[in-house]
Amino acid sequence: MPITQSIVSRISLSDQAYSLLLGKIIRLELSPGAILSEKDLISDLNIGRTPIREALQRLANEGLVTHLPNRGMFVAEISAVSVGNIYEFRSLIEGHTARLAANRATPEDLSKLEGLQNQLSSSTSTDRIDDYIGCDQQFHNVLAKASGNTYLQSAVSEIFNLHLRLWFFISRKSPNWQSSTDAHEIMTSEVVEAIRNRAPDDAEEAITGYIARRHQELIHLL
Repeated sequence: MPITQSIVSRISLSDQAYSLLLGKIIRLELSPGAILSEKDLISDLNIGRTPIREALQRLANEGLVTHLPNRGMFVAEISAVSVGNIYEFRSLIEGHTARLAANRATPEDLSKLEGLQNQLSSSTSTDRIDDYIGCDQQFHNVLAKASGNTYLQSAVSEIFNLHLRLWFFISRKSPNWQSSTDAHEIMTSEVVEAIRNRAPDDAEEAITGYIARRHQELIHLL
């Protein structure tokens, strides 16, 4: 059965609403705890009610939006508890991902990681924050693919937007966004080197150590 134009349009609008809301949430343009009024979002985004609802449900499933019965939808808070949960999960998932990647990465995987590491440094030096974010996401996705475990790939992809919002939270407290990238670039360099040397302990420690330091940095800012 052919897909009707109305269905194609609705799917497209749902994705559009999701992307717009996601960008506003992770960049803190919609602040933690802010109420998400369907009426206001329809007006602000110029998108209909059904796509807005679908986007909000998708964001709720990802942990970026909270649904409180009889009260409505809110941007998820950034609290010590939520940060702790996110970073505990990141440490377990990404640490094991790096360990497996050090054992299983192909030469092609390593080449992609090396290229993305260089692009991260270039994006920082030329003040291209969107390029930096895109490269960072690709780096984590390629690392997850190199682990050879499809479930880890899915988990790493799902957690990315949660920790990206926390990165923006840290960056907002810094003089500029580049000042919060130094530790990240050291971590990616250490991970690539560990994979190159087939050193799973070093790969896991590079990521879990970085995550632990980020966690402590955030706790001090809350």
